[in-house]
Amino acid sequence: MPLNRRRWMLGTAAGLVASGPLRAADADPMPIFDAHLHYSHDAWERLPPKEAVALLRKAGLMRAMVSSSSDDGTQLLYKEAPDLILPSLRPYRKRGELGSWMHDATVPAMLEQRLAQYAYVAIGEYHIYGKDADLPVMRRVVQLAKQHKLFLHSHSDADAIERQFKQDPGARILWAHSGFDDPAKVRAMLGQHNNLWCDLAFRSDHATQGKVDAGWREAFMAYPDRFMVGTDTFTPERWYYVVEHANWTRAWLADLPRDVAERIGYRNGEALFASMALKPGGTT
Repeated sequence: MPLNRRRWMLGTAAGLVASGPLRAADADPMPIFDAHLHYSHDAWERLPPKEAVALLRKAGLMRAMVSSSSDDGTQLLYKEAPDLILPSLRPYRKRGELGSWMHDATVPAMLEQRLAQYAYVAIGEYHIYGKDADLPVMRRVVQLAKQHKLFLHSHSDADAIERQFKQDPGARILWAHSGFDDPAKVRAMLGQHNNLWCDLAFRSDHATQGKVDAGWREAFMAYPDRFMVGTDTFTPERWYYVVEHANWTRAWLADLPRDVAERIGYRNGEALFASMALKPGGTT
């Protein structure tokens, strides 16, 4: 995503926190399952694990799904707070591999080594678009997820999602950012694939001033068990918005029926990920 759009969306979210009707931010705020966080090397260098975990707890997160570049960051957080952190294995050794990892034939071996050594609930978040989803490296990722019974956290267009399901019709995919697609397209994709879920990380189009957009409301009401929220700490600075983002999330969730809000806010994530028995070499 272009940097200026990222900055605009970050500013929009922060503004909504400041001005939105925080009806949910009361004495007993709704817990949050954050399905999209990163703790990459530039983050842990600035924000040590204890401080990062303290921020997550201050935000009222009951669980946080974390990936990082490299995976060492995720392991640092998991060691600090195994009750809070759900590790996801990213195929990036460092920043700057977003557009090249799928062409790197050494990636599958790295993933296999980490999967044998550490416990995870998913592979991702990874970036893959269109026909690149059919490249050998990506095909091996799909196979590894199937072998280890892991979710795929895919930052993709709809085409790449379709290609991954063709490789494994039984795959379980969490569609990062709901594909940055419009709610009608998201609804159509959810209707086609029972094993597709969507995170809402870095989306601000679904809610304005604490009110849920009509198109997104239709999607949430039609598929209340298929959405999760996320902060997306893609830069170290984003970590300092975790608390505000959680409060903003509670504000717009309060515009939905309570049962739907609770599903999106935390129950869906808990049902899908928190029950996975973590152990190296897979989750079974």
